[in-house]
Amino acid sequence: MKTYIVLLRGINVGGQKKIKMADLRQSLEQRNFFNVQTYIQSGNIICQSAENDPGTVGVQIQETIKEDFGFDVPSLAFTEDMFKQILDANPFNSAEEKNLYFVLLRTVPEKELVEQCNLLQFENEEFEITDSCVYLNCYAGYGKAKLSNNLMERKLKVEATARNLRTMKKLLEMVKS
Repeated sequence: MKTYIVLLRGINVGGQKKIKMADLRQSLEQRNFFNVQTYIQSGNIICQSAENDPGTVGVQIQETIKEDFGFDVPSLAFTEDMFKQILDANPFNSAEEKNLYFVLLRTVPEKELVEQCNLLQFENEEFEITDSCVYLNCYAGYGKAKLSNNLMERKLKVEATARNLRTMKKLLEMVKS
């Protein structure tokens, strides 16, 4: 049995794609996911599965949500090691915690698109793109940032979802306990 951290994109945001976490946990438990926990209302899940491939887990959860709730919600699944590696690779460790965001990528973006994206510059913002994450340091806060999840998805042509550093740390802590 493997433990996964699963991030859903765009649920319970602005009244769109509303799912109660209790209903989501019950739905997943009925589909052979075990020890399902959620963290806050924005689609953060810790669960266990007999499945060994994180990509397959993400697809299974996405299909479950579509069947049970009627929404097509990108679902990105990570093992504890994968998630920890992303967190540890943060190039902005000396930045203020409140300014750090992680845009987690479902697939590896094409090299040419990354090169084009690397030419972008915005005042009070810096970023670094890797195969699995776009690390953002937003000096004026994410709410005012031009480097948003939507922009990264559009420029890199991959599905993605963003989380702040506090949420990333909390999810890793939940897996360990």
